[in-house]
Amino acid sequence: MRELVETIARALVDEPDAVRVEERAGDPTTYELSVAHADLGKVIGRQGKTARAIRILLAARAEGEGRRATLEILDG
Repeated sequence: MRELVETIARALVDEPDAVRVEERAGDPTTYELSVAHADLGKVIGRQGKTARAIRILLAARAEGEGRRATLEILDG
């Protein structure tokens, strides 16, 4: 699932090398997405629609594996 978030984020941003995804174990598993400050708006999208879409995809993938997952987008 970490790879899913990373792949989507790298496709959206101008600086794909700055994309970092950290996994925090727990229930639900939390994925922390960090991108370059200039790319933050691209990952969040207008009114948070892009971030919401990424979260939906992550939740669907996790549910298919019988797990729960959340996404946090870190500032800077």
